[in-house]
Amino acid sequence: MKESTKTTEGGRTNRTGLALSDHADEMLEVPELTRPTPSNGGIRQEHALYAKQSHAIGTVPPPNTAKGLAKAAMQAITGGKAVALVDKMSERLAFERTGVRLYEALLEKMEVAGKTFSGGPTRNEVQQIRDEELNHAHLMVEALEHLGADPTVMTPSADLVGVEGLGLVQVVNDPRTTVGQCLHALLVAELADNDGWMMMRTMAEELGQKELAKRFSRAEQEEERHLELVRTWLLAHARDQASMT
Repeated sequence: MKESTKTTEGGRTNRTGLALSDHADEMLEVPELTRPTPSNGGIRQEHALYAKQSHAIGTVPPPNTAKGLAKAAMQAITGGKAVALVDKMSERLAFERTGVRLYEALLEKMEVAGKTFSGGPTRNEVQQIRDEELNHAHLMVEALEHLGADPTVMTPSADLVGVEGLGLVQVVNDPRTTVGQCLHALLVAELADNDGWMMMRTMAEELGQKELAKRFSRAEQEEERHLELVRTWLLAHARDQASMT
């Protein structure tokens, strides 16, 4: 029997690679044996049917009070524009909630590690970002209420980013992940968050909501700083990892 060299990490054998398997040839036969044929194309047809018959992810309800339609707040926003703005604002609120959870989980991960990290992050830095993410969530609650919208409503875009964020939350809460691996998940979140706030600020400007646009712009600037910090920390961890090999 031929011997294969196996890689280990933390005393465990990594058996995921096909190159290390003595049964690679047999495994490669499976795709050929199960290759789709025109006769089983019905699966694709069923998927197409489900797509045609399915409903939208959700809807955006109208403002809940007459006061919510205050002339000063909604004078430049009517019809579909109001719906689009409220939907995107609800999206940012949902994402900021996820951001708070991510940085809370990172703090716990750092506490368990029980050490300082070369190049960061420090506990104070993470706490500051966590607090700013929470402030951004409060900002969006106030902005939605200002427009007469219900901040507790799960709009289509809010639902979408909630599902997207599940994977990131799972990464940082996984007891096996390191601080460096969690920072990679946070980089994904901050990249999306930066574009989200830029879009939010741009929409507010185009719809004549100047005061909201100013507040969104300040949040956008803070998110830009978050992104640069996470990039710096992640690079530092990658360099440390490379020096250990």
